Amino acid sequence: MNNKGAAYEEQAAVFLRAAGYEILDRNWATPMGELDIVARKEGTVAFVEVRARSNPGYGTPAESVTAAKRAKLIKTAMAYIKARSPAAETFRFDVIGIVPGAGPEHIEDAFSADGFGF
Repeated sequence: MNNKGAAYEEQAAVFLRAAGYEILDRNWATPMGELDIVARKEGTVAFVEVRARSNPGYGTPAESVTAAKRAKLIKTAMAYIKARSPAAETFRFDVIGIVPGAGPEHIEDAFSADGFGF
């Protein structure tokens, strides 16, 4: 990860902590992929993908999470659950979009694993 990416992920982690989340892991990786942030709040574990865009002309940061990226995140999250067995009532996938000069945009439950074939 480059320095900008690390700075954006740190900004997202600070944002989540301020919103009452407990950060369980950062940059958790397997050969199949990486989870930027794994956070928990009130019984829900969120797998948080951090995306940044310097030019809004290319779309929002959240729009850059393609179907292929979502599939990779879902597979990696399943590996995380198997490896770490985090205490949770529910799991979800969030996206935090960062555009320089603006506050983070937190999209809770940005996409679902429903219908995903393993």
